[in-house]
Amino acid sequence: MRYEDTFWFLNNLKFVAVSLAALIGVGFVNGTIALLLAIWVVGWMLNSWLTHGVPRVARFLSPVIFGVTILLLWETAVDGFEISEVLLPAPSVIAARFVTSLDILWIDFVQTVIKGALSGYVMGCGAAFLIAIAIDRYPFLQRGLLPVGNFVAALPVIGMAPILVMWFGFDWQSKAAVVVVMVFFPMLVNTVQGLQASDAMQRDLMCTYGAGYWDSLIKLRLPAAMPFVFNGLKIGTTLALIGAIVAEFFGSPVKGMGFRISTSVGQLALDLVWAEIVVAALAGSAFYGVMAWAEKTVTFWHPSQRN
Repeated sequence: MRYEDTFWFLNNLKFVAVSLAALIGVGFVNGTIALLLAIWVVGWMLNSWLTHGVPRVARFLSPVIFGVTILLLWETAVDGFEISEVLLPAPSVIAARFVTSLDILWIDFVQTVIKGALSGYVMGCGAAFLIAIAIDRYPFLQRGLLPVGNFVAALPVIGMAPILVMWFGFDWQSKAAVVVVMVFFPMLVNTVQGLQASDAMQRDLMCTYGAGYWDSLIKLRLPAAMPFVFNGLKIGTTLALIGAIVAEFFGSPVKGMGFRISTSVGQLALDLVWAEIVVAALAGSAFYGVMAWAEKTVTFWHPSQRN
């Protein structure tokens, strides 16, 4: 890290402190607003300092600094403006509820994420992948199935969830069915598009070598389709969690993230609602991260994955 970057950071930090003290002194802003401005400016300057001075470190620390800045702004605003916990609980209150409700959160996590979202995700993406290969092998299916898929994808989950709950019951099976409906079409479209990604010259070369359809599919077209396949898988990670949680609003046993959110809102236990949201955000981020890691591992040869 260069001395000039450190000097720039400290000099500007001193300037911000003096400016905010002057604004408070003349009564232009109150203490809470000044503190919010100070937190935001310091976070901004710290990120800029790391980006210019240590770019490799900033690659990992910048998201952390930005997240901590948001949490500090949230905590300061709630305390400074005396916002009711019913409207917006502070991060410290949410964290305390999170720690004291780990047993409930774990039961809801297993019910919603493991049983509902993950099982539906595997079934929906797996079925879409196999049907995409069938569509690629028999082109007439593309003219018949894709319009139907477009129609199903346009159906709102709010309308489909109650029907599927009545069909498959109130346990996790109905939530998995909703997830299947939500992730199926994005995965299907991306896989069909990916199977057509290889150019005509490459396919003609495979034919010249005497390769049949399945040899060409396995050795050329599937590897070329992997970036598209993983694009569909990554889209499905967020849709699966959303579908499972929304489906639980329309009927579930006395457990599950959607059930807990709906009942806790009625009881004005907003700290528990936010704790469930934190679990959902962490699960969704981890799910997406696993797919991104798998994509990087499988498609290491693709230009988008090269350093």
